[in-house]
Amino acid sequence: MADYHDDLRFAHVLADAADAATMERFKALDLKVETKPDMTPVSEADKAAEELIRSQLQRARPRDAVLGEEFGSEGTGPRRWVVDPIDGTKNYVRGVPVWATLIALMERGAGGDRPVVGVVSAPALGRRWWAAEGLGAYSGRSLTSAHRLHVSKVAELRDASFAYSSLSGWEERGKLNGFLDLTRACWRTRGYGDFWPYMMVAEGSVDLCAEPELSLWDMAANAVIVQEAGGRFTGLDGVPGPNSGDAAASNGLLHGAMLDYLR
Repeated sequence: MADYHDDLRFAHVLADAADAATMERFKALDLKVETKPDMTPVSEADKAAEELIRSQLQRARPRDAVLGEEFGSEGTGPRRWVVDPIDGTKNYVRGVPVWATLIALMERGAGGDRPVVGVVSAPALGRRWWAAEGLGAYSGRSLTSAHRLHVSKVAELRDASFAYSSLSGWEERGKLNGFLDLTRACWRTRGYGDFWPYMMVAEGSVDLCAEPELSLWDMAANAVIVQEAGGRFTGLDGVPGPNSGDAAASNGLLHGAMLDYLR
C-alpha cells in the first residue's frame, strides 16, 4: 500500500493557507459576492482561496492534476487534487460559521479514481478533520494534537440520527416520498447541511446522511474521512466512492436500509 504521510502533511499546509485567506474576509462588510450561471453564490474569498491552493500545488506538486470548483480542471495524470475552497458559501456570505475548505487527493487505480487523502478545515468552527488511506481518520487542531475517529455502532434505523441538507433537492428529483419515509423510520433527523453531517458520521455523533445532487469537490475529502473512520460512502446507486453525483454516508450497519428508502 502506498504511503500518503507526505501528501497528508502537505494537504494540512494547503488548508492552513486557505484558512488564513478565508477567515480574513469572513464577515467583511465589503465582501464581494457574485452569482454563477448555476445560480449559486461565489465570493471573492472562494476565488482567492482556490488560487492560493493552486499556486502552492503548482510549486510543490507540478506533475499532479487539479480540479477546483471555481477554476475547473488543469493537468492530467494518475494523481489529482480536488478542491472546494469554501463548501457552504451561502453560510459564509451570511456570516454563519458552518463552512469549510475541502481538499482531497485522488489516485487512479484498477477500480477507477479513488480519494486517498482528505482534509476538511472549518476555521470559523475551530475544527479540522482529516484522513489518508490506510492511516485512519482524525480530528483536532493539528497532526500532533488529534484524536482518532470512529463511526457509531447503531444498528437499527429506529435508533439512528439522520442528517440532510434540504427537502427541495429530493423533491426536484422525485425522491421526496422515500426521503420522508426514511426520516419517519429514524429516531432523529436534523438539517445540518454541507460537509458537517459527513464529519459527524465519521465522529459517530450522527449515524447516516445523504444528499441527492453533488459535485466531486463536495464529496472527495468527505468520502475518505468517512471510510477511514470505519463507515461507508457511496452514491445513492450503492457504488462506493464520490463519483456518482450524489451521496450516502453511514456507519456501514445502516447503509443498505438507507439506500432501500432513497433509491
